[in-house]
Amino acid sequence: MNQTPIRILVVDDESAIRRALRPPLLELGFQVAEASRGEEALQALRAGTYDAVLLDVNMPGIGGIETLRRIRAFAPRLPILMLTVRDQEEDKVLALESGADDYVTKPFSTRELIARIRAAVRRVRAPARAEDAPIEIGEIRLDPVKRSVTKRGQAVHLTRKEFDILHCLMSRAGRVVTYARLLTAVWGADCREEVEYLRTFVRQLRKKIEDDPSVPVYLLTDVYVGYRFADALMFQEESAGAAPEATAPAPEDAA
Repeated sequence: MNQTPIRILVVDDESAIRRALRPPLLELGFQVAEASRGEEALQALRAGTYDAVLLDVNMPGIGGIETLRRIRAFAPRLPILMLTVRDQEEDKVLALESGADDYVTKPFSTRELIARIRAAVRRVRAPARAEDAPIEIGEIRLDPVKRSVTKRGQAVHLTRKEFDILHCLMSRAGRVVTYARLLTAVWGADCREEVEYLRTFVRQLRKKIEDDPSVPVYLLTDVYVGYRFADALMFQEESAGAAPEATAPAPEDAA
């Protein structure tokens, strides 16, 4: 059965980046349009229909973050992935807090980028899930109504805060939740700077849901930025014969 091609707008002032991205995207069936500045991107989005935007953070003119905010004003559900520079975590956090769905760090692998694009588009196209519906990812099942968690059918006993952290992450599976956003959701705005406090809870949570807490496959760290719960698709692919790729926490951010 033929799938509808994903139409993506690539926004980057570096022509070399645009030239490098176009061939692999076209080869995999994407429809690709380009813009070199945020102003051009806004015009293109108002004139046409796109399934996703790949947007560079650092551009001349209004820049990537302001472009992101303006897009969000008229397209709140459009998947937007930001291209950021390595070691500029503040850009990643600002992009996520401004409404980006995800980010990819330069230099990036084309395989990773395409996987992130497809995941973001798939989340938007998926049928809406009721807020109180159980969430099942891999061997973990969380029931928001019963406030219960099981792994391989066996009960996992969590504290109230551990459950709230897990619920927040699983309900946004595949997406980064920044430290500040997670702390605000679970403890309130007054605690949004208490990152070390959050890491302690995450370490305890990993001991309860991971087979090997030192090499987590469910509760993953985006170093200096936040946490993400693994996308459900990776476990569907595992059951079809491809093993999931574990993401170990970096030494500087062991939780």
